Amino acid sequence: MSPITGPGLGLGSWPVRRARIGPDATAVLDAHRTLTYAGLADRTARIAGGLARLGVGHGDRVAWLGVNAVETLETYFAAWALGAIVVPINHRLAGAEIRYMLDDCGASVLVHGPDATGRATDAPAPDVRVVAVDTGPEPLATGSPADTGGADLDDPAVLLYTSGTTGRPKAAVLTHGNLTWNTVNQLAHVDLLSTDRTLCVAPLFHCVGLSQVTLPALFKGGSVELVPAFDAGAVLARIAEAPITAFAAVPTMLALLCEHPAWPDTDLGALRSVVYGGSAVQERVARAWLDRGVTLQQGYGMTETAPGVYMATREGTAAHPPTSVGVPHFFTDVAVAREGGPESCGPAPVGAEPGELLVRGPHVSPGYWGRPEETAAARTGDWFHTGDVLRAGDDGWAFVVDRVTDLYISGGENVYPAEVEAVAVTHDAVADCAVVGIPDARWGEVGVAYVQLRPGARLDAGELRELLSARLARYKVPRHVEFVDELPRNATGKVRRVDLRVRAAAAFADEEVLP
Repeated sequence: MSPITGPGLGLGSWPVRRARIGPDATAVLDAHRTLTYAGLADRTARIAGGLARLGVGHGDRVAWLGVNAVETLETYFAAWALGAIVVPINHRLAGAEIRYMLDDCGASVLVHGPDATGRATDAPAPDVRVVAVDTGPEPLATGSPADTGGADLDDPAVLLYTSGTTGRPKAAVLTHGNLTWNTVNQLAHVDLLSTDRTLCVAPLFHCVGLSQVTLPALFKGGSVELVPAFDAGAVLARIAEAPITAFAAVPTMLALLCEHPAWPDTDLGALRSVVYGGSAVQERVARAWLDRGVTLQQGYGMTETAPGVYMATREGTAAHPPTSVGVPHFFTDVAVAREGGPESCGPAPVGAEPGELLVRGPHVSPGYWGRPEETAAARTGDWFHTGDVLRAGDDGWAFVVDRVTDLYISGGENVYPAEVEAVAVTHDAVADCAVVGIPDARWGEVGVAYVQLRPGARLDAGELRELLSARLARYKVPRHVEFVDELPRNATGKVRRVDLRVRAAAAFADEEVLP
């Protein structure tokens, strides 16, 4: 395929001239601005010109810092038009964390939104140029459009930093081809149309907001409404008022929406597609949406797979438990790792016996930026090791059992925290639960359950253990139960288990071993 020939809104090297997009149709909007596809193309070209004046060219890293806004996507597309690599940065990070990422990726320019002016100025090293899109002494959007060379499918498009739940964050490289094939996979599962109006509530520094919402919608010529921060009441209002036809979320967001006082009176009639991932949704939450006539489609993926691997089909969701992540995407191969080391890995089919999931396909990242050893360690031949344990039924519908790294061994038996947590949250008083393992002199490891109760609810440790003991083997029942006001989470809503492990180790390090 030939490279992008215009100012460019295409994915990878798909030419703009082939896109079936109406120039006067709304492309992106936020609370302050609305742009048509023609307007977005013009702004993209002008911002690309501004970046080119700063010396940005093919392969250079352009970082972005700010909340979801029209400027975010303008900057992404402008950098891609030059063949540069976008580095989205979590706007909630501290200055030291931002500096680490800028140094790690070797960014030459940091573009920021109006909400991040102070942090952008204070965070970077002296050799990083800090600019705004429309303000400041050298705004990017002024001046003439640049002559752009575009990019090929194998060229890096974006560096997405992993959540950092273990060790320092590392950047997964996603190519234009990775983004393109993920978009095709997503559209094979979700029927987005040019008439759809999607709501982007997930942050655009995360793969869900970028790859599962924005790019598929724009690929089809639909519109994307950008939300700077999640607020359940405001999101419900926009769903009804816009009206919104599709959005993607994490389970925590879905729970907050259906528990909001405005939920019973919110008109959800326009919603056709709601997809989610990151962890399994609680059955009561899935039922709340289904009772309102909205079918949730759970997916499974990760940053390194751009991110989609599995997704429930709309037609099959009603016949399967809401904890199932569905079936593999169309252009995705899956297998499990056999025991015995890398030389005996896959392709063993995913079956009833849990095993570490292996993935290969054109959407899988080529590796981690500047980390050849970690890239090599994550692969066996063409297969990428996800670190997640999955099992599947005879019909291929899969269930995520747990992370390999979250598993702990008590008395010689494997304990998957997700299995324990799934039982705990069936109690009406429990809003959420996270289980971690800590060392134990007798059993090797034992469990600590951190439990977040629903507002106004009461529950004691003995009652929770009674529930768990009735449905789980004794070795799976956590020895310790701690009640917390809130579980620690990262910016994408995932529980920070590393924080809980540190807390548990400190709290119970000197405890005598119980019989």
